[in-house]
Amino acid sequence: MGTRRYLAGKVAQAVLTLLFVLVFNFFLFRVIPGDPAQILARAKHLPKEAIVQLTEDFGLNEPLPKQFALYVEDTVTGNLGISYKFRRPVADVIASRVWPTVLLVGVATLAATAIGLLIGIYGAWRRGSKLDLSTLGTSLVFYAMPEFWLGILLLMGLAAGLGWFPTGGIVTPGAGFTGLAAATDVLNHLFLPAITLTLALIGEYALIMRSSLLDVMGEDYLVTARAKGLRDALVLRRHAVRNALLPTVTLVALNLGFVVSGAITVELVFSWPGLGLLTAEAASVPDFPLLQGLFLLFSVTVIIANLAADLIYGYLDPRVRSA
Repeated sequence: MGTRRYLAGKVAQAVLTLLFVLVFNFFLFRVIPGDPAQILARAKHLPKEAIVQLTEDFGLNEPLPKQFALYVEDTVTGNLGISYKFRRPVADVIASRVWPTVLLVGVATLAATAIGLLIGIYGAWRRGSKLDLSTLGTSLVFYAMPEFWLGILLLMGLAAGLGWFPTGGIVTPGAGFTGLAAATDVLNHLFLPAITLTLALIGEYALIMRSSLLDVMGEDYLVTARAKGLRDALVLRRHAVRNALLPTVTLVALNLGFVVSGAITVELVFSWPGLGLLTAEAASVPDFPLLQGLFLLFSVTVIIANLAADLIYGYLDPRVRSA
C-alpha cells in the first residue's frame, strides 16, 4: 500500500467517524432524553406560553429531518446554539474554557511522558533491580487510583492541611497580579491538579515503554551491534530506544484526545475552570446545547488524536504503510 493510499484511507476513516458522531450527537440530546424544552420547563417551572416560545426559539417545532439539516448547517458554520445556563453562544462559552484545560492537560501529559519514559527505559535496561521494581510498582499504584480520590488526598494534605497550595481555581480572587506575579499565581494554582493528572498517567507510559523495550532488546540487530563492540549505552540510545518508542508515541497521541475529556473529575475536585468543570456545570441544569457542543468537541478531539496517532505510526514505521 502506497503512502498516498494509506493517508487517504486514514483520513476517510476519520471523516466517516465524524459523520457518525454528528448523527449520534443530534439524536443523543434531542430524541433520547425527550423534548429538551419540556425537560427544561420542568426544571424551571415555566408556564405553557413560555414552553411554546422556547420550543419555537430552538426550532424544536420543526420536523425531525429539518431539525437535523439545520443542526448540520449550524454545526458546520460554528453556530452551536445558545447556552441555557450562561445565555451566551455555546461556541463562546466553550472557547473561554479551552485554555485552562489545554494548560492542565499539556503540562500533565508532557511531565507524565518524560517521567514514564525514563522509568520504562531504566526498568527494561536494569530489569529486576530494586529501583526498577520500586519505581514501576509505585507508578502502577498511582495509575490504579481513581483520579478524583488521589486529587482529594492531595487537596486535603497539601492545600487544606499544610496550606502550601491554593484549594482551587486558577487565580487568586481579587489579587490583581500582573506580569510575572500573575504567571506565578497561575502556576501555584496549577500544581496540584497537574500533579494529580501526571501521577495518574505515569504508570501507563512506564509499563508500555518497559514492555516495548524488553521486546526490542531481544532482536538480532542488537546482538549484532554488541558483537561489533558498541557500548551498551550507545546500543540503548541509538538502536533500542528509538524502535521501542513507536508504541509509546502512539499511546501519547491517543491519550491526548481522551485526557481532554477525562480531566472532568480532576477539574471538578480543584474547581479548575476548564472544559471538565464546564461539563459538570452544564449537566447540572441540564444545558443541552452546551452539553451537545462539549460532546462534539470531545469526540472531534479523540478522532483527530486517533488520526494523528495513525499518521505518526505510519511515518515512524514504514512497514505499516505497506501492510
